[in-house]
Amino acid sequence: MTLPAPAPPAVPEPAPVARPEFTLRAVLVGIAVAIFVGLMYPYVVLKIGFGPNISVVSAFFGFVAVSLIGRLFAPRGSRYEYNIVQTAGTAAGQMGFMVIVLAAFDLLAARPELGVNIQLSTGQIFLWLTLAGGLGVLLAVPLRRHYIDEENLTFADGTAAGETLVILDTDYKTAKRGLWALIAGGGLSFVHTMLSQAWRVLPESLFFGKWGEKLHVGTSWSILSIASGMIVGLRVTLSMALGMVLAWYVAPPLLFANGFIPDQAFRPNLNWVMWPAVGMMISGGLTALVLKWKLIVKTFKDLKIGHLGSTDFPIRWVVVGSVVLAVALVTVQKVSLGLPVWLSVVAIAISLPLMVVGTRVLGETNWAPISAFGNLVQLVFGALAPGNATVNMLTSGMSGTVAANGEHLMQDYKAGKIIGSNNKYLTYMQLLALPFGALAVATIYPILRWQNGIGPERFGLNPEMVGKVMTQGLVAPASVRWAGFAEILAQGVSTLQEQRPYALHAFTASLVLGVVLTLLESRTKSAWVPSATSMGLGMLIEAHYVAAMVMGGLIQWIWNRRNAREQGELNMPLSSGGIVGEAIAVLGITIVTFATQSVARPGGFFEGQPEHALVSPYLWGAVFAAGVVALLVMAPRRKATGPSLSAGGGH
Repeated sequence: MTLPAPAPPAVPEPAPVARPEFTLRAVLVGIAVAIFVGLMYPYVVLKIGFGPNISVVSAFFGFVAVSLIGRLFAPRGSRYEYNIVQTAGTAAGQMGFMVIVLAAFDLLAARPELGVNIQLSTGQIFLWLTLAGGLGVLLAVPLRRHYIDEENLTFADGTAAGETLVILDTDYKTAKRGLWALIAGGGLSFVHTMLSQAWRVLPESLFFGKWGEKLHVGTSWSILSIASGMIVGLRVTLSMALGMVLAWYVAPPLLFANGFIPDQAFRPNLNWVMWPAVGMMISGGLTALVLKWKLIVKTFKDLKIGHLGSTDFPIRWVVVGSVVLAVALVTVQKVSLGLPVWLSVVAIAISLPLMVVGTRVLGETNWAPISAFGNLVQLVFGALAPGNATVNMLTSGMSGTVAANGEHLMQDYKAGKIIGSNNKYLTYMQLLALPFGALAVATIYPILRWQNGIGPERFGLNPEMVGKVMTQGLVAPASVRWAGFAEILAQGVSTLQEQRPYALHAFTASLVLGVVLTLLESRTKSAWVPSATSMGLGMLIEAHYVAAMVMGGLIQWIWNRRNAREQGELNMPLSSGGIVGEAIAVLGITIVTFATQSVARPGGFFEGQPEHALVSPYLWGAVFAAGVVALLVMAPRRKATGPSLSAGGGH
């Protein structure tokens, strides 16, 4: 019998390769990007009604900033450091998106008969967003292994960010093309915005005569609007165009002729057509969610939260941190906002299953059902606290913030899996970036409101700013929907019928239409079935901006037909640059105008607001100090024995 050959000697596994990841420069650049995104993003959301993907843009920002620092002081950066920066930008972008809740508060405050007067100070906004966002991040940590490792859901934005990071790190030629596209789009948009809004050399919009000027009907040359259309595509923009035609071309003469509105002008027309728009968006969103009932059942049936990996945020920190943040959030809402403790507890309890379901929906469809879930919470608290719009808005806004931050953390985990990041460091960066993003939002939102006004009645606009630069008004379409539903639940349908004749009939009909269109879209899979949500959005956004978005959708469609590969490679960075360029220009104009019109002037912005962050550096200083302490706690330690892992840790 032949003896078996001796086994080869065991080869020890190679030691982990050191790779800088959670480095000081990556964290500092990430914090800077978080502040920038937090200042920039609210304007975008309030203007177009949704938040374009900021992950890819943040990845490019990280690539540029870290690479420049590397050339000057240290070795070139890597995909791991770029992802730390991308994670910070995504976290701050989610803080910026939640400005829709703040604007909804103001829209309701403009209606004194509702008894809603939620006027949050900078400190209140900061605490509210930070605590709710941090709680959402921690509650989402145990879900990572299920959604990312076990089910390997797509999470399209996270996948796009991860693939972009790989290209930036390995394929310089392709990365260079995308970077130049981003710069070109940003430069063109920046220059056009300065020429049209700051220096008034070029018109921002072309209105169709006096009638069109009163209704804001025409076409805008806003690069941000055109670029937004290039991102969402032709089907969505055509659906928005259909809503625009019905609301702004067909409705005004009919409503005026029948005495439903006093004049064919923007404000009275929007105050009426918002009701069918809100109805269509609510029923379309909720129907789309119901159609995914199998996903919802599968979520709770298959959900497993077991042992977390060695590179995950420690579960004991999740438990302790969640309890601390939940108690702090309940306390802030009780002491600062007067919300009963039990209502806050119920809202937090509701947010967890919403996050679990919303994360799966986001992972499979790239649609975050934040607004749909917000409406569900509004219905719940409409029953628990009937007629109380203040409770309705605070609870739905808090639940939405918790759930949204948890859902979008999964996008960062997906990008991290593609490139092999350390999940613990991604969670660290999310938690570090949130307060900076929240404080940036808390700082810039009151200034935007002060200079532009919110909603059709331009609530909060300083009279001295009328006729100045940047007083175009921010309609805040998503906020109109949120506030409108709260108004119905608070006042009842009879009051609405008295104030807006036949608007209730239009609202009811639009509810049915939203369900029908969503069912047709689901059954036929046809690109020619209009999107109910997009139609409603097109009815709320000013018509000249919708026209620009349709132009963008046509550009993307033609480009894709002529050169699909080039369009797939360059459309996202080019369009993202167009959005960022206008936002940067507006941010600069806003700050300069604010400084020249308000500082140290009686009746200016600071009167009655001594604790505003721009005049009191204490809040910013506290956040920076907390960030330094957190860095010291989270920084990886050198082990006493065995191979040393640099800040990358590693899989």
